[in-house]
Amino acid sequence: METPPDARLSDCTDKGSNGHMTKRNPSAKRPTLQDIARQVGVSATTVSYVLNGTGAVGAEMSKRIRATAKQLGYRANQAAKAVRTGKTRTVGLILPDLTNPFFPLLAQPIQMAAYEAGYAVLLIDSHGNTDWERSGAEDLLARGVDGIIWCPATEVDSLATLKGEVPIVAIDRPLPDYDSVSADSYGGARQLAEHLLALGHHSVGMVTGPMSLSSARMRRDGFVDRFSKAGTIAWEMENSFSINLCADVREAVCKNRASAIICANDLIALGVMRFLYGQGARVPDEVSVVGFDDISWASLATPGLATVRQPFAPLGKQAIELLLRRVEGDNAPRISLSLDMHLSQRGSLRNLSN
Repeated sequence: METPPDARLSDCTDKGSNGHMTKRNPSAKRPTLQDIARQVGVSATTVSYVLNGTGAVGAEMSKRIRATAKQLGYRANQAAKAVRTGKTRTVGLILPDLTNPFFPLLAQPIQMAAYEAGYAVLLIDSHGNTDWERSGAEDLLARGVDGIIWCPATEVDSLATLKGEVPIVAIDRPLPDYDSVSADSYGGARQLAEHLLALGHHSVGMVTGPMSLSSARMRRDGFVDRFSKAGTIAWEMENSFSINLCADVREAVCKNRASAIICANDLIALGVMRFLYGQGARVPDEVSVVGFDDISWASLATPGLATVRQPFAPLGKQAIELLLRRVEGDNAPRISLSLDMHLSQRGSLRNLSN
């Protein structure tokens, strides 16, 4: 079969500034500091000072050097820098399930904060499997990452034997003996309980997340501890953090006699809303539904899903800052940061106090 014209061109041509196709030489030597120095008429050391932000070089000369570097298509050789400094300026990120929209929302601010600090991020999806977590971490170490941010799939410390090799920060799900950055799930759930009581809800059903996870337990306990002082938990069932509801949860929702159903995350809540619609029940006229996390899908539901918002941007920023402090040699005692959560009120939650 004849090679398509576009495929032939893509390997050997490029567009010049005039828009015409011009030949590229794939084997052309990449520009070096010496090439820039010769063209500008300064030493390679001066060029290095400017491009690495070190030393004192005049503003006009710095401008000329950067313009020449851009014109020649210069890119810093990070591999060579790693040999000299012992640092690759890369960090690993291990997340348990990229099909859950919560985790891409968590990954994005981590990547942005790393980029602003001059680091690249290598991402591993562990598929909720501790063996994959460990093998993924070993792969990251083999690639020379300077540190790892890790959202554990379970409470099993699958990286226990690796944590002495590079700094590791646990995110969203704290583990003992690790620096951690997480949202205050307990406090956020208490806020939610107080809000429901203020709206006149005094009997609710609950769909918790997996009780094997501390984050799910904190959400459950924070809500129950506050709500049970003035209200009643009519029923409680456990479900995976998924839009797919298990049979016991579907049965409990069918028999629901409470004014609201509290869900451990937004995926569960959206699954409950979908199931209720299939049963002919109206949200929130017949029953309110509330989630947790405030993923992007929450605002797109009909009605919009009321939920407790995760501080995604601060989580990512704080995790990178903490990790890089350790990379730079900070040996302070273990740090555990807990960030505030806030309610996002939407149409799935009815006010019964009027």
